[in-house]
Amino acid sequence: MPIKKIAIIGTVGLPPRYGGFETFANQLIIYLSDKYKFLVFCSKTNYKLREKEYFSAERIFLPFKANGWQSVFYDTFSILYSLFKVDTLLILGVSGCILLPVIKPFHKKKIIVSIDGLDTQRAKWSRIAKIFLEISEYCAVKYSDNVISDNKIIKEYIKSKYNIDSKLITYGGDQSKKITVQPNDLIKYSFLNVNYALSIARIEKENHSELILKSFAQNCKMKLVYIGTWNHTKYSKYLYNKYKSFNNIILLKSIYDIYDLNLIRSNCTIFIHGNSAGGTNPGLLEAMHIGLPIIAYNVDFNRNVTENNALFFTTKDQLQNHIKTYTADKKLKSNNSLQVNRIAKEKYMWKDIAMQYAKIL
Repeated sequence: MPIKKIAIIGTVGLPPRYGGFETFANQLIIYLSDKYKFLVFCSKTNYKLREKEYFSAERIFLPFKANGWQSVFYDTFSILYSLFKVDTLLILGVSGCILLPVIKPFHKKKIIVSIDGLDTQRAKWSRIAKIFLEISEYCAVKYSDNVISDNKIIKEYIKSKYNIDSKLITYGGDQSKKITVQPNDLIKYSFLNVNYALSIARIEKENHSELILKSFAQNCKMKLVYIGTWNHTKYSKYLYNKYKSFNNIILLKSIYDIYDLNLIRSNCTIFIHGNSAGGTNPGLLEAMHIGLPIIAYNVDFNRNVTENNALFFTTKDQLQNHIKTYTADKKLKSNNSLQVNRIAKEKYMWKDIAMQYAKIL
């Protein structure tokens, strides 16, 4: 029997240099490349080196950005191309799914769609964009063969709105490992030998970047290390220029080297997670796998993933008070660290996630 071909649609590309979908695609190929032949689409704007293969996956480079309004063309072309090349389309996100009802009568390919959080809640989108995404979401749910939700809250949302039972498959985070600081590491990152809070996110309004920055800029003695996409948008550049001069705030551009990421994560005092519109966020899972005490934005997604073993905030004052609480209450801090680490190892392992996808594929 010939090996089945799978197209992964909707990522910036591989190797992973953007966010959760890219990390997921990378792990899926690592664990399932012996079972399937993968085709992955990549944005030319993100890769100077454009080798045809990554591990055993074929890479197709497209002349569009994979995010923003260009993602519609990026995903649409990927879908059309894949119909002639593969057996199954694994579509991550809904922006190109507006095409599905048009092509459905003309093919027998299997289509699996993973819903990317609740896109219509993202502050960056205009009213027109939100209407478009609402229609695309409807097409994704109604015209795919399988719908995947990465969080219980999204699964409940799909059931309530469309009366469809989606498959709940989360993400992993066990590529995140503890690393002990070496002398050479301090040359590159001098802050590693002091207490610091860490936040890692794309700089978007729904990730509450400014709220976090403002909390540390005003009357917070602890340092903040914030790793993010500081040069991607007008908003991110504005925040960078506004907060770069504060002595207790260190702004680092996106880091994709796994050693450096694990090094900085392993040695922080507190992890602050500001994401609010996604589902199960891989960055949060990575912090849990290291066993970091977490302060997360107060939404159901984050409470579900941590099983409430974190402190939660919606305001600057709450965030500042939670930092003081963890500083003063060592027992609470240690207990929450142990609990999120246990949850991560029980529920969020990439091998298990990949095997769940293999059953659907």
